[in-house]
Amino acid sequence: MTFIVEDAAIPDSKLARAITEYIRDTETELLFNHSSRVYHFGALAGVHRGLKFDRELLYAGAMFHDIGLMPSHSSKDERFEVDGAHAARNFLRSHGICEKDAYTVWTAIALHTTPGVPQHMHPVVALVTAGVEMDVLGLTFQEYSEQEREAVVKAFPRTPHFKEDIIQAFYDGIKHKPETTFGNVKADVIVDKEPGFQRGNFCSVIRCSHWHG
Repeated sequence: MTFIVEDAAIPDSKLARAITEYIRDTETELLFNHSSRVYHFGALAGVHRGLKFDRELLYAGAMFHDIGLMPSHSSKDERFEVDGAHAARNFLRSHGICEKDAYTVWTAIALHTTPGVPQHMHPVVALVTAGVEMDVLGLTFQEYSEQEREAVVKAFPRTPHFKEDIIQAFYDGIKHKPETTFGNVKADVIVDKEPGFQRGNFCSVIRCSHWHG
């Protein structure tokens, strides 16, 4: 498979191959292809921005970023982002990756649905979110050439109705713990699928606390 920019290719390493095998065996095809596109769009963003980044760590962050949506990796009361972050860190530790690098990946996954913060952080943290924002939200669509977009999608196809499919995948992965979406964009997913859902309100939490005044 030929990619436009070699610096955005999946690393040819033992760790990357292990990540690919694990995610392919664990996630749905929808999420596997989405995560693969997130890596490539994130890596391309790094090249475009002139950032120096570790492709293995970026690949780990991109490929594990949605694994918390899978029943096998979903806790009862943690945000799915944290579940995915834990899974990635444990996987990397088991493959001899140092704690500092594993924690960088943990942070990238934990913050990938927190707008406005990751872009100011470590390149791996910034670029996982950049890939997500491109593939799911299309926020930076025009920053990629048509050739780049077509190459990535050809290698890892979007489903014909990807927009609705990914929203459904989000919902399926978090509907059993809607309280974990408080203060998070995923609350929008619950509201979309359950119109009567009452999301947590920050001001209400303040006003209803035990403090006087």
